[in-house]
Amino acid sequence: MRAAIIAVTESGVRYSARIAALGICPCVRYAYEKYADISTNSFHSIYSLTAEIFPEFDALIFLCAAGIAVRAIAPMIRDKSTDPAVLILDEAGKFVIPVLSGHIGGANALANALAEALGAVPVITTATDSGGKFSPDSFAEANYLQIIELSAAKEIAAAILRKEPVGLVSAFPYENCPPCLHPGEACRTGLYIGYDLRKKPFPITLHLVPQDLVLGIGCKRGADFGQIAECVDISGIPLHRVRFVTSIDLKANEPGLIAFCSKHRLHLKCYPASALRQVQGEFTTSDFVRETVGVDNVCERSAVLGSGGTLHYCKFSWNGVTCAAASCEIRLDFAKRRDLD
Repeated sequence: MRAAIIAVTESGVRYSARIAALGICPCVRYAYEKYADISTNSFHSIYSLTAEIFPEFDALIFLCAAGIAVRAIAPMIRDKSTDPAVLILDEAGKFVIPVLSGHIGGANALANALAEALGAVPVITTATDSGGKFSPDSFAEANYLQIIELSAAKEIAAAILRKEPVGLVSAFPYENCPPCLHPGEACRTGLYIGYDLRKKPFPITLHLVPQDLVLGIGCKRGADFGQIAECVDISGIPLHRVRFVTSIDLKANEPGLIAFCSKHRLHLKCYPASALRQVQGEFTTSDFVRETVGVDNVCERSAVLGSGGTLHYCKFSWNGVTCAAASCEIRLDFAKRRDLD
């Protein structure tokens, strides 16, 4: 999770340095121009800044009055599946308040982590969390499951708060099932965990698809978003099953690759050629790639290294871009909490 910390006062700038030093997640610090220093990025208008960076970060952390932050993000808010996590912290260090994308965006998880590290109080207002109830959104995020129907997730959360039984059908083994879920029972609402979106075991079914693939991408210098997106699309690799994207460290700042990952809210993990050369397996080799970047294959090797599993989709080449995908182990645990990495 990559976060922007926005401070509007001198004390807020000092507090932002303390937050960044915790190392909970990578942070970029922004300070109002009057109080900016060499370690921060200067801004003149918090509204203009927010409009600029809102789609670029996984989380925005405001150190200011709640009203200022809310007004700044209001024009940007679109959908809980795409909006970043937004948190507000008071400069006295007493409270951490997630105000947007608590579950899917990870604001609640980040708030809890920050509060614990800072000795503050997390002010969690989502009904399932404040009441200690099971949240389908949080479960999906923690276990790398893609939510297909947000409306069904809301119905299920409401049913749980009403203490209505909720069904469960899973194509995979799981542990620590909460008492509010009733595996195999006929219920009005329920979760289906698997790949088959045609299955509808309940009148209101929430399909959760495992994100069990790591997408490896290699590309020529300057390959744009369109080239990368087209290659992945034609390859047949299902994007809704992708957990994150991998490549070689030489491509870590490639604009087209960064834009692709940002568009699909996928993290990019890059590895040095020396690490990729050590990956064991049968891969499609290229002398040209070896001479250019120091390893004979980027997409397949990086996907396998990132997943810790085996190659599932072999190298596909298109218009200066290559892609492949390797499978991850699926382990479902209802007690698991979201990882902020």
